Amino acid sequence: MFKINIFISIYILLILFAITSFYILLYDIKLISIMYQEKIINPPSGYLTFALFLALLGAAVFCFVSESFIWGGCILAFNFFLVLPGLIINNPNESKVLTLFGKYVGTVKTDGFFWVNPLTSKRKVSLRANNLNGQQLKVNDKLGNPIEIAAVVVWKVNETAKAIFSVENYMQYVNIQSEAAVRHLANIFPYDHAEGEESTITLKDGAEKVSELLENELNERLSRAGIEVLEARISHLAYAPEIASAMLQRQQATAVIAARKLIVEGAVGMVEMALEKLSQKGIVELDEERKAAMVSNLLVVLCGDRHVQPVVNTGTLYN
Repeated sequence: MFKINIFISIYILLILFAITSFYILLYDIKLISIMYQEKIINPPSGYLTFALFLALLGAAVFCFVSESFIWGGCILAFNFFLVLPGLIINNPNESKVLTLFGKYVGTVKTDGFFWVNPLTSKRKVSLRANNLNGQQLKVNDKLGNPIEIAAVVVWKVNETAKAIFSVENYMQYVNIQSEAAVRHLANIFPYDHAEGEESTITLKDGAEKVSELLENELNERLSRAGIEVLEARISHLAYAPEIASAMLQRQQATAVIAARKLIVEGAVGMVEMALEKLSQKGIVELDEERKAAMVSNLLVVLCGDRHVQPVVNTGTLYN
């Protein structure tokens, strides 16, 4: 008689398990979507299921107290294998990716307490923004000069299905693709303006444009993994140590030439104005030789990088 009761209890448990699995499969078949395309689902609240779990737990305790061990064991097995595993807690800015027997079921993005198919596997994916502080890379710019460059990228997961199923490890994928994008960007732009090329976008002066291009390229590269780039900017930019000294001398020479050019232009304008005023007011009449001497003296005074020592002429202009 005892063996018959055990057989009946096992048979009833298998029937309950089969009925539950059947209805769960019917529910999940409607939710299964095309692989890699995100499907957002809204599962039922978990509070009623948790209340059912407590009620079944109380019923099992009652069965054990009443010495109905078989029924108590069946209820406990049903409770802990089919009811409890389906309860999930989803925190804000987090998601749960659900798969059933290798099939993508959907993604839970709403925060709260829910009950889902207990047979599904659940994988947590954060939807929060992440910072990637890229390492310094040594690359050649468009002109072939070795430079050091690094970038900071702010990104987040936008489509969880692509992030989980399209790539092996989406965080590693972000790191590698970001490094490749920075290298490509450094190769298509010069570090600084070359001789006679003032209109070209450079890494040094075109920060806004370069950051925009880097962000667009990263979005294009990472879209296949469901990643959205919120911001991307160059965080470090310098010449490589082996040419840094030579490039510093070049920059200093360029600055000195530009300053001298401005000084000469101003000095010539002042000399021209002085001669014009003297001629208009008839203060003194100068021949061509004296005009040349005056221009020479004024240019020496105005363009010299040291203080001049005045010399007082006590004689005539020609002595």
